[in-house]
Amino acid sequence: MDSQRRLEELFSHFPGIGPRQARRFVYYLLSRSPTSIRELVSLIEEVKKSSHECDMCHRFFVNKNVSSSSHSLVSGKICSVCSDPNRDNSSLMIVARDSDFESVEKSGAYKGLYFILGGTVPIMDKEPEKRIRLKQLIGRITVSEESKGLSEVILSLNTTPDGENTEEIVKRAIESELDMKTGTAPIKVSVLGRGLSTGAELEYADQETIKNALKNRH
Repeated sequence: MDSQRRLEELFSHFPGIGPRQARRFVYYLLSRSPTSIRELVSLIEEVKKSSHECDMCHRFFVNKNVSSSSHSLVSGKICSVCSDPNRDNSSLMIVARDSDFESVEKSGAYKGLYFILGGTVPIMDKEPEKRIRLKQLIGRITVSEESKGLSEVILSLNTTPDGENTEEIVKRAIESELDMKTGTAPIKVSVLGRGLSTGAELEYADQETIKNALKNRH
């Protein structure tokens, strides 16, 4: 396989990109000047080096300023949302991907904290732990320092077959773990209500739809 075909194959692995679109990307790059290509390569490397995965919510962020006011920020591993003292730590929203987090934040309808699963679990998949951060989520909810004061977990996943399957897996895991623990305050597990139509992806939902789904969660 030559380099052009390998590049097409690489692009085809991008979310939502098929072989035809991948081929168009390659042809576009071939039409650009060497300077433009060098700039693109340099920017990709810069983004990779400057981006970090938050230790709390697991979303990727660019750490522009490291503050000495918090021991968590000194390491540069906690994002601005998780380290914001004005966020409501009584609620934790679970989303599949970083792009879903961005959509909810832009809506302005939610002021709590987040946890990014890292994907969804396809129907019939027998090893969900390899697809999503299930163990990390359980630890975040039940045993971490940040779980203190938590009263509600909001499952905000796509209303697609894979999203609904993931929702059931996560909900069962959380409720099972909470049932095993004694002497802890009850935590409500809710899901987004009407507003998101069947088959919809959270990433592409408009702000009003997200607001309604949050308002009518159950």
